[in-house]
Amino acid sequence: MSETATPPIRRLRGRAVGFAVVGTALALAAPLPATAATGRPRAASADPVSVLPYTAKERKEALAYWTTARMKAVGKSVDLGPTGPKAKPWKGTALKTVGRLFFVNASGADTWCTATAVKSANRSAVMTAAHCVRRGSSPGNTNILMVFVPGYDKGGKPHGTFAVRTAVTPRSWENDSVDDVSALVVDADRSGRKLTDVVGSQNIAFNRPVGGTVSVFGYSATRPQLGEELLRCVGKPKKEQGAQAIPCDLTGGASGGPWLADFKGTTGKGVLVSVNASLDSLTPTKMYGEILGATAKKVYDRAQRG
Repeated sequence: MSETATPPIRRLRGRAVGFAVVGTALALAAPLPATAATGRPRAASADPVSVLPYTAKERKEALAYWTTARMKAVGKSVDLGPTGPKAKPWKGTALKTVGRLFFVNASGADTWCTATAVKSANRSAVMTAAHCVRRGSSPGNTNILMVFVPGYDKGGKPHGTFAVRTAVTPRSWENDSVDDVSALVVDADRSGRKLTDVVGSQNIAFNRPVGGTVSVFGYSATRPQLGEELLRCVGKPKKEQGAQAIPCDLTGGASGGPWLADFKGTTGKGVLVSVNASLDSLTPTKMYGEILGATAKKVYDRAQRG
């Protein structure tokens, strides 16, 4: 059995400092500059997005690997402290579109993020954070055995498990730890049904002005939930340090979770305007998310055509 890692939480919100997950500890690491590997500026790729495919064999292995017992065990092995006062268990209409994203990280450890099914041309697109797919500024360090479980709750998988076929991230994340957003494409389920035909979808917006009231969701590795239940923060985001920030104390495991504007608890629907990307400290009071602009749109468009 693989070692278990602390679920990803990217970084203290500062341009020079990043989190790297090592076993069950969080290690601080500075992103590598573009000249680190060769001593010369890195040549820019003409393609602004990076596509990470998983073979049919790898996807079959992922579905076999992530048993219910393994999903429950990964949460029990991690404790990031008590759930904070801002994060509340979601008790409204079941959010079929939001789920846990399980994977084995680049260090070979079991862990998870949060992800969301969104409206897409292929009815198979899921939004999360780029650091849930690969380490920033480190093109070779990618995650494997990745599956999405929409509506996950205390070991329950009411809508099945979907293997990730393709993960799309910005080239700027792969090379320089910038633009922490990703779009995934998942396989159909065992009955041949596409994801959003099963669970529905959230709308997604790009270049939307920051503001209004937003609900932020995630499967945080804090007790007593330990990733087994969906938590929510509610607040009004503001622009800060080139991103948007909301008062929230979700932590590791909530990475990639949706920021839903115009959210209606009776329907469980809203408009995805960002995803959980980073925190202000190890004892967080703010959650940061990217402002979804042209780069995020290119990532999403590549995925929805996949």
